[in-house]
Amino acid sequence: MRVAVAGGTGLIGRHVVSLVEQAGHEPVVLTRSRGVDLTTGAGLSAALAGAEVVLDVSNVATLSKKRSVRFFTTGTTRLLEAGARAGVRHHLALSIVGVDRVGWGYYAGKLSQEELIRNGDLPWTVLRATQFHEFAEQLLARSPGPVAVVPRLRVQPVAAHEVAARLVELALGPAVGRAPDMAGPQERELVELVRQVGRARGRRRLVVPVPVLGAAARGGLLPAGQGYTRGSQSFEDWLRSGGPSAGPAAS
Repeated sequence: MRVAVAGGTGLIGRHVVSLVEQAGHEPVVLTRSRGVDLTTGAGLSAALAGAEVVLDVSNVATLSKKRSVRFFTTGTTRLLEAGARAGVRHHLALSIVGVDRVGWGYYAGKLSQEELIRNGDLPWTVLRATQFHEFAEQLLARSPGPVAVVPRLRVQPVAAHEVAARLVELALGPAVGRAPDMAGPQERELVELVRQVGRARGRRRLVVPVPVLGAAARGGLLPAGQGYTRGSQSFEDWLRSGGPSAGPAAS
């Protein structure tokens, strides 16, 4: 089976591509470095030839609502249209737990992506996951000065490789629509996670918690729904393993 992976060189995408290969299938990486541009559609039709599944873990590093909506709307539309022409039987995308209850920034783009997939012509699956363990380090990396400003939120971080494994499992099966959410084994304070990363990496920063406005964040950050798929690797286990250094924003 040919599985086209949009964003196949990113944090999740690298795991997905490896797992697809290990399962005995053929991954096709859809990135600009491989001659495929989701924003223009260049190279997309040729790359999807013979593909049965499109697995979209593409991403954009932005907090801008306008830029996020533009990126996900354009890329998803291109993928759905090219997938329909190529005879793709299953379109699957990674999203964020609680994205429908957040109206700001990056989340608005992900919600637009979900809506396009849900209203499209292809059988679809959407998996919503909580923030990855790497999220705390990404926040620290975005604050190059002596002070790191971190939202005062409770999170339930999950291992990126476990999310990738679940995505591949779903991709190799029939479309299910909204799959059960996926979250890590523990709820934690995001501020404390950032502090732990700083200590582990030897980065001396003053971590300043700031409140987040909006009903979505009251009492925590959008916990996974009932019946969610529970990851097994804790944040501390990830940190002890060395954890990859921060790359592009995960979620």
